[in-house]
Amino acid sequence: MATSRIRERSPKRDSLDDLELPEDYVPYVPLAKRRAQKYQKLIHKKAGLDFGSNYEDGSGSGYDSNDNYRRKNKDQNDSGRDADEDDDEDKQPLTGPQAGISLIEQSVELRKAQLSAEEQKTDVQKAMEEEAKILAAVAERKQLASAEEISKGIVYKDPIKTTWTPPRHIRAMSEEELAATRLKYHIDADGEDMPPVIKAFRDMKFPKPVLDYLKNKGIKMPTPIQMQGLPVALSGRDMIGIAFTGSGKTLSFTLPLVMRALEEETKMPLAKGEGPIGMIVCPSRELARQTYEGFVGIADMLHKGGFAQLKVLLCMGGINMQEQASVFHGGLHIVVATPGRLQDMLNKKKFNLDLCTYMCMDEADRMLDMGFEEEVRTILSYFKHQRQTILYSATMPKKIQDFARSALVKPVTVNVGRAGAANLDVIQEVEYVKQEAKIVYLLECLQKTPPPVLIFAENKNDVDDIQEYLLLKGVETVAIHGSKTQEEREYAINAFKSYQKDVLVATDVASKGLDFAEIHHVILFDMPKEIEDYVHRIGRTGRSGKTGIATTFINMNSSEQILLDLKHLLKEAKQKVPPVLEALEDPMEKYREMGAAGGCGYCGGLGHRVTECPKLEQQQKTKNSGMSRPSERAGNEM
Repeated sequence: MATSRIRERSPKRDSLDDLELPEDYVPYVPLAKRRAQKYQKLIHKKAGLDFGSNYEDGSGSGYDSNDNYRRKNKDQNDSGRDADEDDDEDKQPLTGPQAGISLIEQSVELRKAQLSAEEQKTDVQKAMEEEAKILAAVAERKQLASAEEISKGIVYKDPIKTTWTPPRHIRAMSEEELAATRLKYHIDADGEDMPPVIKAFRDMKFPKPVLDYLKNKGIKMPTPIQMQGLPVALSGRDMIGIAFTGSGKTLSFTLPLVMRALEEETKMPLAKGEGPIGMIVCPSRELARQTYEGFVGIADMLHKGGFAQLKVLLCMGGINMQEQASVFHGGLHIVVATPGRLQDMLNKKKFNLDLCTYMCMDEADRMLDMGFEEEVRTILSYFKHQRQTILYSATMPKKIQDFARSALVKPVTVNVGRAGAANLDVIQEVEYVKQEAKIVYLLECLQKTPPPVLIFAENKNDVDDIQEYLLLKGVETVAIHGSKTQEEREYAINAFKSYQKDVLVATDVASKGLDFAEIHHVILFDMPKEIEDYVHRIGRTGRSGKTGIATTFINMNSSEQILLDLKHLLKEAKQKVPPVLEALEDPMEKYREMGAAGGCGYCGGLGHRVTECPKLEQQQKTKNSGMSRPSERAGNEM
């Protein structure tokens, strides 16, 4: 009943029009309708019509007969949330100059603008952009560190501390004086807290037996790389050393290791099973053997002078490790090794790296290029503590330097001459010889200088053929290549060094770091496939300030890229360029006109760009086949 009475008292409403609405009441407009209104409004603005919009009746006319649409729209925009949202939409870029242009049309215009900009670029600019992409892709290599350090995020921030300090008068030198000395000897050094350059071995605080050893070798003063490299290494700093072949790089990393091992032995003699204190890793057996013999000579001289006996282990393929069992009786101070055998010895726990704080990679770029990167990373995993890392080479392109810095702590880069430049003490002679006439022409070339003479050939069959031909002609000749046994290789090297044989014929196993002090002439039977190999080959002569001659045979079998590299290398060294090379069209000229740096950013060759780099092409093929360069690795390591 109560309900019926309430209903009787309530007035009857037939429609909403009879309701008394508040003055600020704004009727609800569906979202779809509001969007339609907005769209019509934008169209009118684009057409230049100064109309408002009031589509409450849905007619889409944009105005009513009483011209009240402006006032009504203004009242709505000032009073409701929906109108505020419309104001926000008005502020969007859609109401700007391109308000009436669809997104598809805008996209077309942008593409036209981009194509126009591309058309304005020169061919050189496009090529340089492509090169930058290639180098960026190649640079994506894993950090040169152990897996444990990478996984745990171990990062060393400060270099290793040593007890060595320069003499007081050296420390008193001003930065201007040190810079003038570096400029005088063409030393380019870069890094934080640079150790000083020192011009005398005595000022480096080497003991008298070491100075006597250097004197007996005829070494009176440091070479430029030694002036800066030795203080850097003695200070405990990580280092990248770059200098031309025959400049004395070996002493720059052997003497600091000898001094560190001697210091550790003097403080507390190593017991059985301890050591080594440091190690040198080399890419080839011959280079490892040569470095080992240098260490033994210094260690013996120190022992004769009353110092402790330092024990050095040679760890490489092709030798019986039992012959060196006596080295393990006490502590082991120094290891000289090739990567494969060193990894095998560490796996078998013949020795450990718990005390090792010094590692040097000789010919570092060649080692990484030969596919030893994984072996090196595995070796690093055996280190228990921070180590001082030193990398040396004559040819170290920027890509290798950047990659190497991932393993170094505040490294110092010491550069004497351009990385990959030829030794200026070598007279380079290039001769065009037909393929069938090369082996006969060798006899004429041998008349240029007295023996000993070193001949390089690209493959093993040519080495054997040349040796057989010269022996038939009565020339005392020995040969080495990867298929020779270790005994044959050592006999050939020793017979050649002792002047029992006049000529040594070899593949590139003899081109990396080997020191033949008295060689006056090197013959390249064929042009190598990479300009870096050419630099290393001719670097076997003209060593330690002496002058040498390098004769290179070229013909139509040589690729144009390598010949262009050779042409620019000869020009850089101010050597005579033969007409056959002068006639080659120089594709680098257009880059120089644009002010671009000449040469390849990957291998350092001066006559080609990275897009035509034969070394990069070869490494890509090797990578795709899933194999490392077997011919070199089998000959140098296994």
